[in-house]
Amino acid sequence: MPGFLPNFCANATVFLTVLLAELFALVLALSEADRLGDFWNRLALISLFVQWVVLGAAAVLCLSRRWLAQLGPAAATGAVLGLTQLVTLGFSLLGGGFLNPSSEPVVPSLGFIARNLAIAGIITLIALRYFYIRHQWQQQIEAESRARLRVLQARIHPHFLFNTLNTIASLIPSQPNQAEQAVLDLADLLRSALTDRTSISLAEELELTRRYLAIERLRMGERLIVDWQLAEDLPLDMPLPPLVLQPLVENAIRHGLQRLSEGGTLTLRIDRQPAALCFILANPCPKADDPQHGQHIAQDNIRQRLALAYPMAPPLEIVETAGHYQVAFTIPLTQEMQCAS
Repeated sequence: MPGFLPNFCANATVFLTVLLAELFALVLALSEADRLGDFWNRLALISLFVQWVVLGAAAVLCLSRRWLAQLGPAAATGAVLGLTQLVTLGFSLLGGGFLNPSSEPVVPSLGFIARNLAIAGIITLIALRYFYIRHQWQQQIEAESRARLRVLQARIHPHFLFNTLNTIASLIPSQPNQAEQAVLDLADLLRSALTDRTSISLAEELELTRRYLAIERLRMGERLIVDWQLAEDLPLDMPLPPLVLQPLVENAIRHGLQRLSEGGTLTLRIDRQPAALCFILANPCPKADDPQHGQHIAQDNIRQRLALAYPMAPPLEIVETAGHYQVAFTIPLTQEMQCAS
């Protein structure tokens, strides 16, 4: 289907359509009934008729999805309007007599049919306008998300690159194998900064983080200790937005461990809940009033991208106490799930 039209074959779309149709039937019944008994009778009859029309239109649009997918926005709007009008006309002719309070069958009048067609047309146009505006908004949000990702990908600090190259140069005479591995790790980091992919697997994100930590370990030595706490049943092929873990690890080192003379332990924990993966990063850090305290640019970037990718998931959470810093976020597997603390 054209991008702005929802998938009328999806259960969620059909359910939402039925719910909105029932609310509309309720409004019509309230406007036409004079007594409570009349209200319930009218609601039952109107609901039956409205649901016929709505479900019939949804079925027709679902069956026509391949044809609609070949049309532009204007043509698709006209086609959807025409199909819903035909469905409304058909059910008005077949079932209009049910809405008459008398017990005898009555042929629907032209006024009844015209009113139904007018109401269906107005509601269809309003719905299509809403779908189009929502599609435009989603496209704008996705473009902003891609721009944020490009900013994050270009965020490899020059001083990190300079220090890494110096470290590699110092290793070449005495430890050429280690220097070669460091070059390969750095190449993977630079490759991740140039990719246009919108998603990577969990395994790729973890490997990228491990390579980054290997480079930092060459520079910091025994001052950097990494405690990996990974659940055994992680879905390593699960897709997720790129660079949601490595920049947080970089922040933990740059603004935390690196500025402590004794270094410390970076804890990287991933728990699997019934419907979500829970990521927790914790590290020691200087006092919060340190003048070099970070500005949370990468964290804000990741928070916004996670909110766009998983709008029903809890937001990225930061817990900062004296000498301790923790970041936690959730990526749903099937539905919303709050991480256990």
